[in-house]
Amino acid sequence: MGKTRLKVTGMQIAFHIGANCTDEDRLLKSILKNGDLLADHHIKAPGPGKYRALIRETIQQLDGAAPEPDARQVLLDAIDDADDTQRLVMSNANFICIPNRIFDHGLFYEQSAFKMRGLISLFPGDEIEVFCGLRDPATFLPAAFQDSKADVFGDFLQGTPLGDIRWSDVIRRIRDTAPEAKLTVWCNEDTPLIWGDLVRRIAGLPADTPIDGGHDLLATIMSPDGMNRFTTYIRKHPPKTAEQERKIIMAFLDKFALEDEIEEVIDLPDLNGPIVQALSDAYDDDVAMIAAMPDVTFISP
Repeated sequence: MGKTRLKVTGMQIAFHIGANCTDEDRLLKSILKNGDLLADHHIKAPGPGKYRALIRETIQQLDGAAPEPDARQVLLDAIDDADDTQRLVMSNANFICIPNRIFDHGLFYEQSAFKMRGLISLFPGDEIEVFCGLRDPATFLPAAFQDSKADVFGDFLQGTPLGDIRWSDVIRRIRDTAPEAKLTVWCNEDTPLIWGDLVRRIAGLPADTPIDGGHDLLATIMSPDGMNRFTTYIRKHPPKTAEQERKIIMAFLDKFALEDEIEEVIDLPDLNGPIVQALSDAYDDDVAMIAAMPDVTFISP
């Protein structure tokens, strides 16, 4: 008869919940590039196949009921094969729901409270950290609609008025459901400037830790020549602060950004110019409201 492994109690569990249509798993890939570094800090980022379906199905099966006393241990044994893990990092852009269900019952991310309540119940006594990227509804809606199973934009919205699409409502719902969890939020539009910071924060590494993949996203929106020049420059002139690094990135993007990669074309008849502008203006106000929330850590350039 095999022994039951003893797990460290009171772990840190970092859960990156997307949102849908933001970084497309690039953050997770950048984190996974640092496996040895994470191991040195007793941090584990398992492959997504070990936990995505498992956690989703467990929460759905519970359907709001309390889990069995040994549920946490069973999950950890299935997800993590290390004995000394102190921080577990998991990522799933579809954690709250798949794109097809973003507007269930005519409410933007209606399932957010249910999913967060389930997650908290599965890991009692652990220190939960939740990370979530936001996206301008003007570009988020076409992308999510394209990823959904809906053929008609109105069916995708399920009757939700465009004026009711506010990320602050989702953040408040998460905050009210899991007040003890640490919540970190940022705008997807800013990710090229804060990528390394995000990787370190989600992984739980000190802010000054050298990492691999800290400029992965930048490489997708900058010309190869510009990227080579940027890499050479920061190697010769290492930035002393995150703010200094962001200024350097912005300077190189001004000269070497790939316009096709940074300009998003909105090709959806339901979203004309005035509607797009109204959505973006409302998003700016909404983000300012979220950034001012006292119990939310908001990352900006």
